[in-house]
Amino acid sequence: MRIVIAEDSVLLRAGLIKLLETSGFEVPAAVGEAEGLLAAVAEHRPDAAIVDVRMPPGFTDEGVRAALVLRQEFPEVAVLLLSQYVEERYAADLLATHTSGVGYLLKDRVADVSAFLDALRRVAAGGTALDPEVVSQLLLRRSSSPLERLTPREREVLALMAEGRSNAGIAGALVVSESAVAKHINNIFSKLDLPHAEADHRRVLAVLRFLDGDST
Repeated sequence: MRIVIAEDSVLLRAGLIKLLETSGFEVPAAVGEAEGLLAAVAEHRPDAAIVDVRMPPGFTDEGVRAALVLRQEFPEVAVLLLSQYVEERYAADLLATHTSGVGYLLKDRVADVSAFLDALRRVAAGGTALDPEVVSQLLLRRSSSPLERLTPREREVLALMAEGRSNAGIAGALVVSESAVAKHINNIFSKLDLPHAEADHRRVLAVLRFLDGDST
């Protein structure tokens, strides 16, 4: 699997390169600014890009904007955003236009090597991965209908869905059967008024509803 890195911190960039290469990934390019990211992806066509949210010259949302352009021009390239702080709107921005191959993690999560690599592989394979801290803060903030219809257990399931976990992963985390998880997910779809559609697409719609707290 080939990964391009866009991170302005020289130390973190070097650390990511070493971590990925020793874990069996190939890193054809690692750059320090957003413009270089787009050029590197165009040249190397990687499986995924790891992108810092805030990059030169303004250190605001340059990485996010570059990631949105990247997904528009190279939709086959997955994107995993890294951020120092919880700014869940950036995850929502990506998910609003692309329902697969996207992730948002806090930089501290890199220290948990196995969890970070699992999230990267999941995103590169077309899944999603949201940082548990982002999901936790969203749970505290969202109280508008129809999310209020969900039971506490259903909200737990939806939170784990938002992290990008599979039914088996959710079952393991909650110590319940996969059939129980499937029942909870069907209840979530019904209570959030989501139309019948391909299963993975409905999961993404549920997560989007969770992210923006929209009652429509």
